[in-house]
Amino acid sequence: MLWLKEKRGFTLVEIMIVVAIIGLLAAIAIPNFVRARATAQQNACIANLKQIDGAKQVWAIDQGKAESDTPTWANLTPDYLKRQPACPTTGTYTIGAVSALPSCTKAGHAL
Repeated sequence: MLWLKEKRGFTLVEIMIVVAIIGLLAAIAIPNFVRARATAQQNACIANLKQIDGAKQVWAIDQGKAESDTPTWANLTPDYLKRQPACPTTGTYTIGAVSALPSCTKAGHAL
Protein backbone atom coordinates (compact mmCIF):
# COMPACT_ATOMS: atom_id res chain seq x y z
CA MET A 1 0.00 0.00 0.00
CA LEU A 2 2.81 2.41 -0.72
CA TRP A 3 0.85 4.08 -3.48
CA LEU A 4 -1.64 5.44 -0.88
CA LYS A 5 1.02 7.62 0.72
CA GLU A 6 -0.46 11.11 1.25
CA LYS A 7 1.22 14.27 0.05
CA ARG A 8 1.23 17.17 2.46
CA GLY A 9 1.85 20.71 1.15
CA PHE A 10 3.67 21.98 -1.89
CA THR A 11 7.22 21.25 -2.92
CA LEU A 12 9.81 23.99 -3.12
CA VAL A 13 9.88 23.74 -6.92
CA GLU A 14 6.10 24.27 -7.16
CA ILE A 15 6.29 27.34 -4.95
CA MET A 16 9.19 28.73 -6.98
CA ILE A 17 7.23 28.30 -10.22
CA VAL A 18 4.23 30.17 -8.79
CA VAL A 19 6.47 33.00 -7.55
CA ALA A 20 8.17 33.20 -10.96
CA ILE A 21 4.79 33.44 -12.73
CA ILE A 22 3.61 36.18 -10.36
CA GLY A 23 6.88 38.08 -10.92
CA LEU A 24 6.49 37.81 -14.69
CA LEU A 25 2.92 39.12 -14.54
CA ALA A 26 4.00 42.01 -12.30
CA ALA A 27 6.87 42.87 -14.67
CA ILE A 28 4.34 43.19 -17.50
CA ALA A 29 1.56 44.95 -15.57
CA ILE A 30 3.45 47.60 -13.56
CA PRO A 31 4.92 49.58 -16.50
CA ASN A 32 1.50 49.60 -18.18
CA PHE A 33 -0.10 50.88 -14.97
CA VAL A 34 2.49 53.65 -14.63
CA ARG A 35 1.99 54.70 -18.26
CA ALA A 36 -1.81 54.71 -17.87
CA ARG A 37 -1.56 56.78 -14.69
CA ALA A 38 0.68 59.39 -16.37
CA THR A 39 -1.71 59.63 -19.34
CA ALA A 40 -4.70 60.07 -17.02
CA GLN A 41 -2.93 62.82 -15.09
CA GLN A 42 -2.00 64.62 -18.31
CA ASN A 43 -5.60 64.41 -19.57
CA ALA A 44 -6.94 65.74 -16.25
CA CYS A 45 -4.50 68.65 -16.41
CA ILE A 46 -5.55 69.48 -19.98
CA ALA A 47 -9.21 69.37 -18.90
CA ASN A 48 -8.39 71.83 -16.09
CA LEU A 49 -6.66 74.13 -18.57
CA LYS A 50 -9.76 74.07 -20.80
CA GLN A 51 -11.94 75.01 -17.81
CA ILE A 52 -9.61 77.86 -16.90
CA ASP A 53 -9.67 79.15 -20.49
CA GLY A 54 -13.45 78.97 -20.65
CA ALA A 55 -13.83 80.77 -17.32
CA LYS A 56 -11.36 83.42 -18.45
CA GLN A 57 -13.28 84.02 -21.69
CA VAL A 58 -16.63 84.31 -19.88
CA TRP A 59 -15.07 86.66 -17.31
CA ALA A 60 -13.76 88.90 -20.11
CA ILE A 61 -17.17 89.04 -21.79
CA ASP A 62 -19.06 89.68 -18.53
CA GLN A 63 -16.64 92.37 -17.37
CA GLY A 64 -16.10 93.96 -20.81
CA LYS A 65 -12.35 93.35 -20.66
CA ALA A 66 -9.89 93.65 -23.55
CA GLU A 67 -7.89 90.77 -25.04
CA SER A 68 -4.77 92.04 -23.26
CA ASP A 69 -6.31 92.03 -19.75
CA THR A 70 -5.29 89.27 -17.35
CA PRO A 71 -7.66 87.97 -14.68
CA THR A 72 -6.53 86.75 -11.27
CA TRP A 73 -7.73 83.68 -9.40
CA ALA A 74 -9.82 86.01 -7.24
CA ASN A 75 -11.57 87.26 -10.41
CA LEU A 76 -12.42 83.73 -11.56
CA THR A 77 -13.43 82.03 -8.28
CA PRO A 78 -16.17 81.38 -7.21
CA ASP A 79 -18.20 83.06 -9.96
CA TYR A 80 -16.60 81.36 -12.98
CA LEU A 81 -14.76 78.45 -11.34
CA LYS A 82 -16.00 76.69 -8.24
CA ARG A 83 -12.44 76.67 -6.88
CA GLN A 84 -8.92 77.10 -8.18
CA PRO A 85 -8.01 73.89 -10.01
CA ALA A 86 -4.81 72.04 -9.13
CA CYS A 87 -2.64 70.05 -11.49
CA PRO A 88 -2.85 66.32 -10.63
CA THR A 89 0.95 66.28 -10.67
CA THR A 90 3.18 68.94 -9.13
CA GLY A 91 2.57 71.54 -11.83
CA THR A 92 1.11 75.00 -11.28
CA TYR A 93 -1.23 76.91 -13.56
CA THR A 94 -0.66 80.34 -15.08
CA ILE A 95 -3.84 82.07 -16.22
CA GLY A 96 -2.31 84.53 -18.69
CA ALA A 97 -4.02 87.23 -20.70
CA VAL A 98 -7.48 86.74 -22.18
CA SER A 99 -6.00 86.23 -25.65
CA ALA A 100 -3.40 83.68 -24.45
CA LEU A 101 -3.98 80.07 -23.49
CA PRO A 102 -3.49 79.14 -19.84
CA SER A 103 -0.44 76.99 -19.14
CA CYS A 104 0.92 74.43 -16.72
CA THR A 105 4.54 74.27 -15.56
CA LYS A 106 4.63 70.49 -16.10
CA ALA A 107 6.08 69.46 -19.47
CA GLY A 108 3.53 67.97 -21.86
CA HIS A 109 0.56 69.50 -20.06
CA ALA A 110 -0.60 72.08 -22.59
CA LEU A 111 -3.60 72.99 -24.67
